[in-house]
Amino acid sequence: MTHVFGPVPSRRLGLSLGVDLIPPKTCSYDCLYCQVGKTTCLSAEPRAFVPLEAVMKELKQSLERITPDVVTFSGSGEPTLHSGIGEAIAIVKAWSDLRVAVLTNGSLLWREEVRERLLAADVIMPTLSTVNEATYRKIHRPHPDLMLSRVIQGLKTLRKAYKGELDVEVVLLAGLNDSPEELAGLKKVLADISPDRIQLNTVVRPPADARALCLDREKMEEVKTFFGEKAEIIAFIAPKQRDQHYESLSAAVMEMAKRRPVRAVDVGHVLGLSTEEGESLIKGLVVKGHLRSQVHQGETYYMSGE
Repeated sequence: MTHVFGPVPSRRLGLSLGVDLIPPKTCSYDCLYCQVGKTTCLSAEPRAFVPLEAVMKELKQSLERITPDVVTFSGSGEPTLHSGIGEAIAIVKAWSDLRVAVLTNGSLLWREEVRERLLAADVIMPTLSTVNEATYRKIHRPHPDLMLSRVIQGLKTLRKAYKGELDVEVVLLAGLNDSPEELAGLKKVLADISPDRIQLNTVVRPPADARALCLDREKMEEVKTFFGEKAEIIAFIAPKQRDQHYESLSAAVMEMAKRRPVRAVDVGHVLGLSTEEGESLIKGLVVKGHLRSQVHQGETYYMSGE
């Protein structure tokens, strides 16, 4: 599989079958905290990056053997950069009763055609981590054509037209966007956007840049209280467990690790294995050179070694 991966454990969505419409690592941002790594193709212009027919063929094959909680358009780049994402969402909705989610950095929602392509999704999960232009550029290192004011206006306009669930993710980084001034400005703009949920996140997997530092649980709880009843902390939620059948456990683990760093416990949750069984499976893949390890905040994560 080149374009479909998982299911992977999502702290927000449960078992998510991912659909990747974008070549790695093509994005409109080059975020400090990105778990996929540094952006190699910085782009802000939607186009048909990969053939939609090939993606849908893989997805249909996956849905014949796997029952996820949700089909999620995400992956190794910004999914709204694909001009065919609207058609892809429509096809999934025609094929199944599964929920469809879009994980987006929100940078292109100021474009009317991009917003319209997403309206059939059940859940849209954009990111907004600051309302300060200088901080925005430090954290996201966006394409030069992008401006924060447009990003914010795009979110407000989407909220007016979109009838589904809108959950805004706030990624908090120590020393960058966690000051009282930053949080107060963000709270005001989020109130104007009026999402269904404000999902507070921080760095929980190895980031693209070591300058992306996480907030501890106590600070996250303080921010949650400050943002009010719509806010929830997702950074420390354990992924849901679901037994699945896989023809090759090794192939499933390698597929997961290509998209995001995983722990042995993550592997266990997805594949229905104990942590010990997950560790044994991972160890064999490390020995063969298929995976490599990295320690981040005391936890060992594994990523593709190829």
